[in-house]
Amino acid sequence: QVQLVEFGGGLVQAGASLKLSCAASGGDFGSRLYAMAWFRQAPGKEREFVAAINANGARTYAANSVKGRFTISREDAKNTVYLQMNSLTPEDTAVYFCAARGTYFGSRYAQDYNYWGPGTQVTVSS
Repeated sequence: QVQLVEFGGGLVQAGASLKLSCAASGGDFGSRLYAMAWFRQAPGKEREFVAAINANGARTYAANSVKGRFTISREDAKNTVYLQMNSLTPEDTAVYFCAARGTYFGSRYAQDYNYWGPGTQVTVSS
């Protein structure tokens, strides 16, 4: 069973940067291709796609709301995926979740992912 754990959330002011990490372990992670993604969920709202990366890191996808501000990357030697978040605004406040799917291509749809982390809170004050 693949396990995911997110790190790096916190409270920051608007305009600041934050880098989230997601450490993967267990199951066949490392010996099989896994596309990875970040989603977020704000209070009272549905979970929404933030960014995804293919299994070999060759292609990334980002939601329009974060394009140009957030960057997803992966370091397979450490089984870790990152989300660099710049120019944060209060609208970015949410619980951020890491997700994995056992295929090459990433997806913008939560139902396509098999494994999820517990989430990390990001709060941006104005």
